[in-house]
Amino acid sequence: MTAEAPPAPALASGRLIPVTVHFDDLDALGLLHNARYPLLVERAWSELWQANGVAFDGDWVAAGDACNAVKELRLTYEVPVTRPGPYAVHLWLDRLGTTGLTYGFRFCSADGAVTYARGSRVLVRLDATTLRPAPWSEGFRNAARELLRPDA
Repeated sequence: MTAEAPPAPALASGRLIPVTVHFDDLDALGLLHNARYPLLVERAWSELWQANGVAFDGDWVAAGDACNAVKELRLTYEVPVTRPGPYAVHLWLDRLGTTGLTYGFRFCSADGAVTYARGSRVLVRLDATTLRPAPWSEGFRNAARELLRPDA
């Protein structure tokens, strides 16, 4: 199978987070299994926010901004990943609301030059007691603003 990935633009916003595809992430055809893309994106997202002090340590009430749920996930596969090794996830924010946000992502080569898949995910911040939408903290909002696309 041959396919050419479109070249990616230089990073105008967001962060490039390294991820690793392992041999057991590949399906019977030797392609990265479709269910692994969202998992690797989630791991990159978690790593990004853990570096900013947003993490879950077993107590949802104390978790603050880490207490959130996925409302929507969109994913388009551009070119198959055909081998294990180092890759990256490019993450940025498209929208930062009071209780929700939309982040965009690209699953790409380690240097960000080749895009294999792209998509977006909508998250809603939840109150751990009521499981109703709750506002993001000001600290989270300040860190998140650094990820906003310039045209967002």
